[in-house]
Amino acid sequence: MLLAVDLGLKTGLAVFGADGRLVRYHAQNFGARERLRRGAHGVLRAHDGLTHLVLEGGGDIAALWQREGEKRGLTVWTIHAERWRQALLLPREQRHGADAKRAADGLARAIIAWSGAPAPKGDLRHDAAEAIGAGLWGVLAAGWLDRMPDAVARR
Repeated sequence: MLLAVDLGLKTGLAVFGADGRLVRYHAQNFGARERLRRGAHGVLRAHDGLTHLVLEGGGDIAALWQREGEKRGLTVWTIHAERWRQALLLPREQRHGADAKRAADGLARAIIAWSGAPAPKGDLRHDAAEAIGAGLWGVLAAGWLDRMPDAVARR
C-alpha cells in the first residue's frame, strides 16, 4: 500500500492499494507540532502493509514524516505540489493557485469514483484532495499503474 500525505498541521491522508486504487482518505487537524509528531508515528503504525510514502510539501514537517517512514523501511518520496500537478493536471488548470486547488478537487473526485471509494460527505477538504492527487502520482511513479486511468483523465 501507498500512503500520500499533504503536509501541515492540517493534514490530508490518502491510502492506495497495490492495484493503484484509492482505498481511503481523510483530513486531520493535528493542531500542534507535538501532536503531529505523535500522530505521524501512529498513522504509519496503523497502516499495515505500507511500502511507499509520498509527502507533499517540505521543511521540518516533511523531515519528521520521512524519519518515521524510513524507520519502517518505506520508500519515501518528498515532492512539491507542482510535481504531481504537472503530471496530472492540464496547463490551464495550473495557472493560478485557486485554479489548481479547484482542479485538484475535480481530480480527487474522479479518482474516488474510479476507485469505488466512498464519496465525501459534504465538501472534500482541499488537504485530502491534494493528498489524493499526490497519491495517484506516487502510484504511477511506483509503476503500479502504467498510465492515468481513462475515467480519471476524462474528468
